[in-house]
This record gives sequence, C-alpha cells and structure tokens, in this order.
Amino acid sequence: MSLRGLVATAAQLTDTLAADPLAHVVHGYHRFRRYAPRMLRALDIQAAQVAEPLLEAASIVAGTETTGDRPLTFLRRTSKWHRHLNKDDGHRLWEVAVLCHLRDAFRAGDIWLAHSRRYGDLKDTLVPAEVARVTPRMAMPYEPEIWLADRKSRLADGLQRLARAARAGAIPGGSIEDGVLKIDRLTADVPEEADALVLDLYKRLPEIRITDLLLEVDDEIGFTEAFTHLRTGVPCKDRVGMLNVLLAEGLNLGLSKMAGATHTHDYFQLSRLSRWHVESEAMARALAMVIEGQSALPMAQFWGGGTSASSDGQFFPTTRQGEAINLINAKYGHEPGLKAYTHVSDQFGPFATQTIPATVNEAPYILDGLLMTDAGQKIREQYADTGGFTDHVFAVTALLGFQFIPRIRDLPSKRLYLFDPASCPKELKGLIGGKVREPVISSNWSDILRSTATMVAGAMSPSQLLRKFAAYPRQHELAVALREIGRVERTLFIIDWLLDVDMQRRAQIGLNKGEAHHALKNALRIGRQGEIRDRTTEGQHFRMAGLNLLAAIIIYWNTKHLGQAVNGRRRDGLYCTPDLLAHISPLGWAHILLTGEYRWPKR
Repeated sequence: MSLRGLVATAAQLTDTLAADPLAHVVHGYHRFRRYAPRMLRALDIQAAQVAEPLLEAASIVAGTETTGDRPLTFLRRTSKWHRHLNKDDGHRLWEVAVLCHLRDAFRAGDIWLAHSRRYGDLKDTLVPAEVARVTPRMAMPYEPEIWLADRKSRLADGLQRLARAARAGAIPGGSIEDGVLKIDRLTADVPEEADALVLDLYKRLPEIRITDLLLEVDDEIGFTEAFTHLRTGVPCKDRVGMLNVLLAEGLNLGLSKMAGATHTHDYFQLSRLSRWHVESEAMARALAMVIEGQSALPMAQFWGGGTSASSDGQFFPTTRQGEAINLINAKYGHEPGLKAYTHVSDQFGPFATQTIPATVNEAPYILDGLLMTDAGQKIREQYADTGGFTDHVFAVTALLGFQFIPRIRDLPSKRLYLFDPASCPKELKGLIGGKVREPVISSNWSDILRSTATMVAGAMSPSQLLRKFAAYPRQHELAVALREIGRVERTLFIIDWLLDVDMQRRAQIGLNKGEAHHALKNALRIGRQGEIRDRTTEGQHFRMAGLNLLAAIIIYWNTKHLGQAVNGRRRDGLYCTPDLLAHISPLGWAHILLTGEYRWPKR
C-alpha cells in the first residue's frame, strides 16, 4: 500500500510539473490590476512600428482607450496564450498577456521610455554614424553590398569544398551520409615523453611559501604600486600589508582570518588598507602588469604568442544570504552560487575575469574581456565551449575582426544558412536550415555599424548590448539583422571546422588550458570551505578578482622558474625540443605552501 501511495504522489507531482504555467498566471491578476492602469498612464511609452499593436493593447489596459475589443495582433500566431484566452476569465488573462509582452519588449528595446537612461531608445545610446566610420578596429566595410558580395563568394567556395570532400569521403574525422553529418571524437595528440618532462621540470622547482613567492614577484614587477590611495592617488606604502589583503582575497580567507594568521597586521589595519586602496581599477592594473610581465618571459614563448585565448565560466558556491540567494542553476545542483567568467591566453595568463550570475548565458560576456583589456585586444582567435556561443556573438566577433572558434557539442544538429539554398550541392541539402534574410541586413547596416562601434568605444559594455539584443529578438530589427549575420558567419565556421583538423586541435588545446586553470583556482580558495560568503556584489567581485590576480602571480613565478629548470636540464645534457616544451603548463601548485601562518621576512 505504501508503494501505491508513493506512485500516486509521484504521478501527481509529475502532472503538476508538466502543466502549462499559463494556466496559473491569472491567479496573480488582482495584484496586476491594482497598479497596472495607473502605471501605464504615468509612463511616457514610445514604440517602434513593429510594437505599435502592443502599445494599443496597453492603452486599453490603462483605460485611455474605451473600445470593448481586446486585440490579439501583438501575439504570435503560435503563441501558447491563444489556447487560454477563450476561457471564462479570458479578459483577465489578456491583460496579464499584455503586461508580460510589455516586459519582454522593454528588455529588447522594441518599446522605450522617453528621457530614461536604462529603458530609453536603444538607437539613441549608440554612437553616431559619423563617429562609427572613424572608429578603429572595425573589420566591416561601410557599405553592406561589399560585405554581402564577399560572404556570398566565400559561402559558394566553402560549400563546393565541403561537397567535394563529402563525395570523396575525405572529411577529416567525419562524414555526410544521406544528408546526415557524423563526427568522430578528436583523438589526443600529446607525445609520450611530455609527462616525464613535466615531472622532471617540477621536481627541479624550489619549494616556496606563498608569502615569499608574492614578495619575489612584486620585487620584479611592482604590482602593489597599482593600488593607489583613493583620495591622494599615492601608491600604497605598506607593501606587506597590501600583500596580506590580496592574499586574504585570493585564498578566500577574509581579513579577520588573515589578521589571525599573520604576525604583521591586525584586522583594523588590513581593513583600512582594503577600504582605501583596493578597488576594481586597481585590481585590473595590477593584473595587467603581471600578465604583461609573464608574457615577456622566455618560457612563455613556447606556449604561444598571446594572440589566442579561451574563455569559460567557473562555478563557485555561495551562502543562502545576501544578493546571491536566488542564483541557483540546476546544472550545479541545488545550492546557490555565482560564476567567474575568465579569459586565459595561449600563454596561460588569465588576463580578464568577470563575476556573473550562475543562471545567465555566458556568451554575451566573451567580448567584454576582449575589448576592455589591452591583452584582449591582441587576441586574434577566441575559443569557447558550447555555452559560449550564439549567433549574435558569431556576428559581432566577425565584425570586429576576431576569429571565433567555439567547440560546439551538438554540431551535427546545427544547420547551414545560405543566401540561395536552391544552389546548394545535393550532398549538403540535408544540412540546410534556411535562407539568409539579405534585405534585413542591408536596411539595418548603418545601425549594425553603430552598434559595433559603441562596443569598441566602451560607451556600453558588449555584454549589456548583447543581452538586450538577445532578450526578445523576434521583433527588434537590429537584433534580427545581427542574427542573420551570425548565421552566415556560423555557416562559414562550420565548413572550416569540418575541413580543418588543425583548427579543431587549436580549440581543444586552448580550452584545455582554461579547464586546467580552473583546477588551480579550486586549489587556491582554501578558506571558508570554498564558499564565497560575501553578501554584496562588490564583495563577490573583489573575491573573484583577488583569486584571479593570485593565480596570475603564481603562473608568473612558475613560468620564470620552469624556464630556469629547462636551462638546468640543458646544463645536465638533457635537451628538450620546443614541441615538447609546448606541452608544459605553469599551473602546478604542489611545491607552494599555501596554508599555515603567513609570516613575512623582515626587510
């Protein structure tokens, strides 16, 4: 009997979870009705032409229109709202539908408020066209016809190459059979001697306390000078105190625990240094100094030229208090948390990091790290995992001259988009998803140019602009145009990816570096059981920035001493080729004493 009861309860819960949520939204109607009409009458709402039917419906809710009709022209034909609007309480549900669509339209910019900075007209926030034309780094022509002709030519050439490879069975690691794309897993390409070389080089590194490591790197780079006084602008004179503060942030200890673990400063001294010297720009300046110093070391040249990077988000658990209480992502379990989205160069330097909610899509944040840092602007190839790509990102990275190379998990399910699908080779017909809407691109080209220039100029962060484009792209023409450009660029990328094994390996190597970087950070956050317990967004940001800076300092020290270990091997007659040294990583930490008392030598 107990089993039958459990089965019945499970069935009831399943039915509840599977129920259409729109069947329940009317229960909140009385709350909407209290304020919605007065709010809509008070707001000066403007709308693009495509959103005018929605604005007319909002006027009826506000009571400024007295018609007895309830128009449905603002709804999609396939909208789930239609099946519920014929019920007895359909008039209530219609008002809720209007308010829900108003919310989505505000997010997308289809409607806006006059004289509002946050919800103003999107096009008013973009830089003027004349400024866009002289903005550096733009990789797009000023006339859409030039871009369209180039992409049509490249697509035609790429499709022919892919069709020939499909006919000859010459697609590396894949095939197209009966219109279905099949891809094999990429095999590892690491020399057997690499593991032995890694072990030998790390055995040659001296064991060191984290305090001595920080002092050594600061002696060579002087990154503590980046932390100037907020009022006077003078660099911090208490060097050891500042290193204590940075160590407390990086190890996730907090200032009170650090005060008890060090013999040089008490809590109030550390708190004063933190309040007056530690802020976002100072963290960024210190990080840039360390990244630049590490990239100039001889050993770093074996790993790359600082022209490619990978980006990925790393999850960190938080407590159920403060601003992170609702940030729960089912992928990471039922505990709240946040993510640090970090860019790692091919030389292993973590040159940019952002603290983002665990629930958001990572893709919009890729361009922040590339455009808003000096190291990021040197990048030519950007790698990301499946969660880091959207058609909008494909579009903007291409327009800015970045080669975007994501590793797409379900690549065989992605469709190709062409200007003329009828001209597609017969071997590829099964891969076609649709036709590119060329007129939409041409008519919005000026605003596309302005949007891209706005990101370059820093007038609006790329993530903010891309999130707005992605919020409700059904109507906003600029978002639709960017999506069409992204479909073209994604199609070109898929063709190149299928035919270029070297591209696939570069992306795999880049992403592996980012994942190994996560392991180092997990080892460093030893305090508070690895939880980020800061209750404010600012405190969480400083914790993530401090962790990233500490990781970069350790990577600098490892890079320097690995180079010395290589020289030691050569003196011993044990030579190693550059191909082998390319597989060495400066992300080890076993030789670094991270715990215990943090004692600083007297100087």
